[in-house]
Amino acid sequence: MLFAPLVDRLSRRRLLIVSDLVRAAVFCVLPFATSATTIVVLAAVIGIATGFFRPAVYAGMPNLVDDAQLPEATSLLHTVENLTWMVGPVIGGILIAAQGPDLAYWINALTFVVSAAFLARIPAARLQAGRVESRGHWRDIGDGIQVVLRSRALLTVLVVWNVVMLGNAAINVAEVVLAKVALDSGNIGFGVLVAAGGLGLTLGSFASGSAVARVGLGRLYALGIVLMAAGYALAAVAPNIYVAVPAVVLASFGNGAAVVCNALFVQRGAPDELRGRAFTVIMSSNYALLGAGMAAAGALTDAFGARWVWGGAAAAYLVAGVLAFALAPRRHEAIV
Repeated sequence: MLFAPLVDRLSRRRLLIVSDLVRAAVFCVLPFATSATTIVVLAAVIGIATGFFRPAVYAGMPNLVDDAQLPEATSLLHTVENLTWMVGPVIGGILIAAQGPDLAYWINALTFVVSAAFLARIPAARLQAGRVESRGHWRDIGDGIQVVLRSRALLTVLVVWNVVMLGNAAINVAEVVLAKVALDSGNIGFGVLVAAGGLGLTLGSFASGSAVARVGLGRLYALGIVLMAAGYALAAVAPNIYVAVPAVVLASFGNGAAVVCNALFVQRGAPDELRGRAFTVIMSSNYALLGAGMAAAGALTDAFGARWVWGGAAAAYLVAGVLAFALAPRRHEAIV
């Protein structure tokens, strides 16, 4: 969050391109890494570059398309992202099994170069309304925090998704134990459960683009989170992997739709000159809680078991869904 103002002050196109090229360079260096410390440092560099890339790309999206097309455009972006997250590990596993990790690193580096080349074709003015003057670094950070706290839409995302992140932490940590121990399905069951999550995310994000106009952004947001609660609650008590898999698809479908709503609330609720900071403030808060939640979820899984931890996550999602119904702007209300 300390670097949040840069997403608005600097050229977003240049920031995106540099982030891609930094990540490409890191993956070119990884084949020559000889220690765990080096790998951890390089992973941190990738994380920092991604921390600039994600808010910049979401902040720039409303400048690329008309507002009427924004739900479909954001939906498509998330759909492709979720699809690659689902398919990428499979391709990576095949490459590593066939040639070792070095080839996978080189190919991954190439994908970032290709991305940078596509971004370079976008005029800089299409990603940013105009130059943003600094009022001083700390005041710029304060402006980003204030826009989140003063906008009903942005405050909704901050509060609701922080609660969701606690549930996500529990699901992510306990998933392997649920699959292998509670459901007694081994590595294959765990892989199928992860794939089910990816499938649901992809379908949910794809469907959300057209659903926003029919259901309303606030209602769809709350409904998606309630589906997360219902799906993961069912998976927590599932007698076997065959019941757990469709339950996870249902939950992830709701997750995919809710994530698109998150982006739309911020894209429509923050002015362009503050939009990058708004995304960064919210994402920083979300990931801080995710990290803390994952640390706690490990101990809770050891103490109570994966089923109880997933049940607790479902309860957190239900609370978040109620908060979303209460806080999110309705169809007839101004998004800000």
